[in-house]
Amino acid sequence: MPTDNIFSGLKVVDLASFIAGPSAAVILSDFGADVIKVEPPSGELWRHANHLPPQPVAEDAYPWHLANRNKRGIALDLKSPGAHQVLEKLVKWADVLIVNTPHPARARLKLEYQDVVQWNPRLIYADISGFGDKGPDADLPGFDITSYWARSGLLSMTRDAGAPPTWPVAGSGDNATAVGLYSAIVTALYRRERTGEGAHVTTSLLAEGVWSASVSIQAALCDAKFFGLHDRAHPANAAMNVYRAQDGTWFVLIVTPDKLAAVMKALGRTDLLTDPRFADPKKLMANMPALTAILDEIFCSKPMAHWYEVFNGVHVTFGAVRGPQEVVNDPQLRANDIVVPLEGAGGKLTSTISSPIQVHGVTKVPAKRAPDIGEHNEQVLHQLGFTATEIDALRAGGAIPKPKQQVT
Repeated sequence: MPTDNIFSGLKVVDLASFIAGPSAAVILSDFGADVIKVEPPSGELWRHANHLPPQPVAEDAYPWHLANRNKRGIALDLKSPGAHQVLEKLVKWADVLIVNTPHPARARLKLEYQDVVQWNPRLIYADISGFGDKGPDADLPGFDITSYWARSGLLSMTRDAGAPPTWPVAGSGDNATAVGLYSAIVTALYRRERTGEGAHVTTSLLAEGVWSASVSIQAALCDAKFFGLHDRAHPANAAMNVYRAQDGTWFVLIVTPDKLAAVMKALGRTDLLTDPRFADPKKLMANMPALTAILDEIFCSKPMAHWYEVFNGVHVTFGAVRGPQEVVNDPQLRANDIVVPLEGAGGKLTSTISSPIQVHGVTKVPAKRAPDIGEHNEQVLHQLGFTATEIDALRAGGAIPKPKQQVT
């Protein structure tokens, strides 16, 4: 089986922070790209997210390793006068530069596309923002919870009727956006292969959130009739609802019309197919609560293992609702290389989540721990052509920190 790394020789500088930008770089690294992570001398805040509620608390810096594995790391104070010469050499070295610094600060640091492209016209400048580059809110700070979830409409729709908006899973919008940014980078790299030209590519948490909510947003664009928020006891469609098994397991059930007769037969309730309350389409909508109550009674009579066999037997779509502790033990994850070993992180962190893209016939780079603060400063600066004397000068000027033992 071929194991050549698709992006072997591709050079990436990751100036982004938190999740979306760094995770796009992780996908590139999974396929062999050489990624240099640049962070402040004090370290990026995301290093400590394992101690920042509501994130799950752990001794291991699991969020940091997830978003920065396989990278070399340097610490650089971009506000220091001497940092600009390091930045220039990084840009000249790189094929891809990933940036998520807010545009006002980016302009002050001379990190905008027009500032750096003069050093490397073939550069792919990958730019990620909260709300896009234009418009009245272009300069607002944004996290996935505010931009991807709240502003896009997703947060208003992912709740039950009568319930307030809830707090979504942290990083879920960021990681979806990371795949979008990765796609933009790869598209630009393909264009560069054909034209020789670099490019400025961009996406935003808002754009990715609207894309994720696009079925409903597109419906709103054509003034469609909405059924309102989901109400489990009074659903728009009892055949597409959430039910609970005898053992307390909730599951999502989706019975399409072509499967309805087979499912009712498997449940031993073919009488429901001819029940006038449900067989007449005009009456069905009014009687959805009654049908839901009947199905509730059926499903709470047997454990999930029973319904697993029943639903599989009629090839109907369903999904048990799992918590994180159950998900990590799902055999599908390791069978499909969704969870893979992580080398060198220490502690209890021996596995990590692989990026969601697979290329058959290509083996991904084995996942290795994320770097300590400034771990590769000397190595990278020498590679960029700085002499020992110049590195000492950078250190004396505060552009890079003095060497010391670092821990994540």
